[in-house]
Amino acid sequence: MVFSSLFFTFAFLPVTVILYYSLGKHLRNIVLLTASLFFYAWGEPVYVLLMCGSIMINYCIGTLLGRDDTTRRKRKLFLIISLVFNLGCLAYFKYFGMIISTIASIGGWNLNAEIPTLPIGISFYTFQTLSHVIDVYRRNIKPQKSLILFALYITMFPQLVAGPIVNYADIELQLADRSITFKKFHSGMRRFLYGLAKKVLLANHIGLLWSEVKAMPSTEISVLMAWAGIIAFTLQIYFDFSGYSDMAIGLGKMFGFRFKENFRYPYISQSISEFWRRWHISLGSWFKEYVYIPIGGSRVGKRKLIRNLFIVWFLTGLWHGASWNFVVWGLYFGTLIYVEKLFLQKSMTRWPKAVRHIYLLLLVVIGWVFFEFTKLTDGLSFLRIMFGVGGNLPFDNQGIVKLKAYTSLYIVCIIAASPWPKKLALLFKRIHCNIYRLAVNVYYCVLMFLGAAYMVGSTYNPFIYFRF
Repeated sequence: MVFSSLFFTFAFLPVTVILYYSLGKHLRNIVLLTASLFFYAWGEPVYVLLMCGSIMINYCIGTLLGRDDTTRRKRKLFLIISLVFNLGCLAYFKYFGMIISTIASIGGWNLNAEIPTLPIGISFYTFQTLSHVIDVYRRNIKPQKSLILFALYITMFPQLVAGPIVNYADIELQLADRSITFKKFHSGMRRFLYGLAKKVLLANHIGLLWSEVKAMPSTEISVLMAWAGIIAFTLQIYFDFSGYSDMAIGLGKMFGFRFKENFRYPYISQSISEFWRRWHISLGSWFKEYVYIPIGGSRVGKRKLIRNLFIVWFLTGLWHGASWNFVVWGLYFGTLIYVEKLFLQKSMTRWPKAVRHIYLLLLVVIGWVFFEFTKLTDGLSFLRIMFGVGGNLPFDNQGIVKLKAYTSLYIVCIIAASPWPKKLALLFKRIHCNIYRLAVNVYYCVLMFLGAAYMVGSTYNPFIYFRF
């Protein structure tokens, strides 16, 4: 089940909200847990059993880790059991095919193995489970005593399948007791509609151009067409993923939860390091907290810094997908961050802001090529076309026609990816407060109408990050 579907928006969500608020406060968590399990089972009923097994095992391990009479040796053993189980499940379901194909390729063998289906959201809920166990082991938090609340933390449908990744410490108090007001509910509903519009009105439409370019034979793609296509994908993946995060945050608010922001206008960044402080913030924070800092972070020598960045960005790339192009994509950004930290950090401050911004956008766009092409040879061929060294035409009539057709959408997407709309809205609010309130209500009604109209006429189009 996806948020941008008619069934979710006009059936599942209203019924869940009505039951949640009509029943007593003591039943609300049970309603939300039941709805979350139903939401997950809608697409893959079998994998609910895997999730429930993970919940039970990690709940028991957390309880054992939290006991005062558990020795240090046993605590390490329980932690290792949790790590092996959780990462083992993730490795089997997500990376088994990659491992088999890599071994077969190296050895020149023909290995026919049944590749398991990837359970949706396993990368996200595995990291949430690990955050709870590791924090209990570190004694940063106490283990959750209630199995219902622990299960709700893992399965909560607003952020279950594509994040943001929620650390247990950030939501511990909200699980047991959270304030719910009409203002918070209304704010959450508007955030949900905003995210829905990002997905169905912007991401899906600008993504059509990239789909066309990617489907073309490489010999027929002009330099202009290549740039138009990859810029379209650059915008598509932002609105697709940030749109989902907006919807998740909005849904959380509707049920009294407050999730941390996952995107902060990443394309206005002026360095790669800043970009990754603004893009998929919850994933970056997770790796920083549970991998980067424990192995030494940045407060080490140059060699160890290279090692630490290599480990983190290798894992970041691998987390995104079971394919070597994702590993290359991760190491590409890790290398850029290393270069910035050691060689460019001081000099970049003297660059004009426009130069820093162009530098960032160029490198990010190149990175998305590695991200999107599963075969590295295809990605490198596309890069050659982009930079005019593939023998392709610099421009053609088809590219000019497509660019003209999508110009208005490009402009809308570029503006929407910046903080300017929000700044202008706040300025208008200060000048014309009453008119602003009316305009905002009309604006969200229009978004709801257009979003519903699109969903009625469109086919199934899941979020890009559902693949991960």
